Amino acid sequence: MPRDNKTPLIQRIATQAHRTFSGSDPAACGGEEEDFSQKHCELEALMTALRAADLKLAPRSGAAGSNPDAANPPVTYMHICETDAFSMGVFTLSSGASIPLHDHPSMHGMLKVLYGKVSIRCFDKLDQGASATEPPVFAPPLASRQRGSLRRARLRSVGEYSEGSGPCLLTPLRDNLHQIDALDGPAAFLDILAPPYDSDDGRDCHYYRVLSRHGDQEKETETWLLEIPQPEDFWCGGESYPGPTVSVQKRNIK
Repeated sequence: MPRDNKTPLIQRIATQAHRTFSGSDPAACGGEEEDFSQKHCELEALMTALRAADLKLAPRSGAAGSNPDAANPPVTYMHICETDAFSMGVFTLSSGASIPLHDHPSMHGMLKVLYGKVSIRCFDKLDQGASATEPPVFAPPLASRQRGSLRRARLRSVGEYSEGSGPCLLTPLRDNLHQIDALDGPAAFLDILAPPYDSDDGRDCHYYRVLSRHGDQEKETETWLLEIPQPEDFWCGGESYPGPTVSVQKRNIK
């Protein structure tokens, strides 16, 4: 990849994300897979080099309050850009904050920690598109309407990521569901999703709770997930992005 020291790294990442995800269906596994893989690897390399200073971000100190409110949300989002092909922004998490287990329907994603440390648990859904008709025997009593919200899943990976780590990757079928927890203090990460969430196009965010057989989610490779409303103790505030301006093709508004 030619070296470019004049263009801000975040602009090069946005340009490469556009090249990677535009003009094709990222969820497809057809004839363009080799070309997509090459572009995806180039994007991953750029993301690996990204640091907080590239976005004019400074690591924060202090823990979240015991009663966080709208003025001090546990998680904030800095919007950078969004096109028809991808969205890009920065999430910041207060110390001890968590982004609950959620999915990314038919989407690819890259998550690169900018400062702090996070733990990420990733799951794969099993029996894609099918729901359970009967709850597992170890599940708590469920109402009939909840049984249709059960999904079999596999715990794919549990890992810790920091500034020096490469990006955490997800695909439409692998590591698609994940939970993100800030460890040992505040954390921030750049997040790319392709294509963006769009409820009109079947890409809405769903939240899940793990139904663990023995109460030890780390040791179970196969488990059950219960789709739930957005947890009441989780919400995301907005924050201004302080970094270099990013120029991308604007998203078409429906």
